[in-house]
Amino acid sequence: MTAGWEIEKSNRDRFNQLAAHVGMSGGALFDLMVENIELDHTGRPTWLPADPNAEDGVLPIDAA
Repeated sequence: MTAGWEIEKSNRDRFNQLAAHVGMSGGALFDLMVENIELDHTGRPTWLPADPNAEDGVLPIDAA
C-alpha cells in the first residue's frame, strides 16, 4: 500500500538511506518502526515533545 500523505523529499531520502544502511527497504523499516514504537502511558510516542495543551498532574474536572 502507498502512504496517502506527502513526505518531504529530503526526509524520504534520509529514511531510505537509513533503511539501506541496515539492509532493508524503506517500507519494511517503516512497518517495523510502527510495530515497535515505544509509547508512554497516554499512548504518545516517548520521543514526541510534551503536549503544550496538557496540564501535567491536573485531572480534568467538569465545571458544574
